[in-house]
Amino acid sequence: MRGSLAVHEMWTKFVVTRSPELRDALITEYASLVRCVVGRLGVPSTSLLDAEDLIGYGMIGLIIAIDRFDPSRNVRFEAFATPRIRGAVIDQLRTLSWLPRSLASRVRQIECTLANLEQRLGRLANEEEVAAEIGVSPVRYRQMLLEVSTTVLSLDAPLCPLMQNGDVTSLGDILEDQYTLGPAELAELHELTTSLAVAIERLSQRGQLLLSLYYQEGLTMKEISRIMCISESRVCQLHMQAIIRLRGALHAFRSETAKHSRDTRGPTGNIAGDHQSIGIGTCDSQTVVGGGRRSKQRAS
Repeated sequence: MRGSLAVHEMWTKFVVTRSPELRDALITEYASLVRCVVGRLGVPSTSLLDAEDLIGYGMIGLIIAIDRFDPSRNVRFEAFATPRIRGAVIDQLRTLSWLPRSLASRVRQIECTLANLEQRLGRLANEEEVAAEIGVSPVRYRQMLLEVSTTVLSLDAPLCPLMQNGDVTSLGDILEDQYTLGPAELAELHELTTSLAVAIERLSQRGQLLLSLYYQEGLTMKEISRIMCISESRVCQLHMQAIIRLRGALHAFRSETAKHSRDTRGPTGNIAGDHQSIGIGTCDSQTVVGGGRRSKQRAS
């Protein structure tokens, strides 16, 4: 820190002028105090907030302390600001805690009762003794233990402190993603998409153009009819004709997949090919082609 005389002069001017520049200078001067207070709190590195977050909330407490400090009372600023910095951090931790105040008070009650009983008896207290000391029945005491035993874990909170290379492993990193396809499912989806692409290539050029305008460009039947110079009803007929042919190709693919699955897994095995099926609707319904879904309105 700077010399005590310079800091005293800054405080004297700040109390009179309330200058934002002096306020910023005082914040910079006592920033190290925030790190010291946060470090003494002993918040574990696996908590929901990292050290920088805690320091940020501590800085809020420091700013409040600077605005409220009165040097004329002959109290050291460090002694005045420390409880306010600590309080700002603890208040934020309480807001992030799922535990209600009544439940937290119950936890402290049980902890204090256990400590007093063990100190008085010189041994571990049993459930009946603890329940009698608290003034509840043993059944109610067991229910209280169940209420306070719930643990909430964050998927983003690190499971261990930072490694030397800076890598952090969280709970979300090691949990299985139920929506991620496995190798077999990805291979089957690739075969299905390839089969559909081959079926689309076998359509006429006009059918391919119609599907491209409808599904890729997102045009309506009326807009497609103007581009292709045919009536809107004819566009719908051509669309339905292309859809029927694609459905036939997909049906053949599913039949082949099911047959291969029966040959591989035996008569009692599950039939593959149904968990990633791709349906194709008509021109006025929800349609899925090649794994991409597009909702279309009925042609006006």
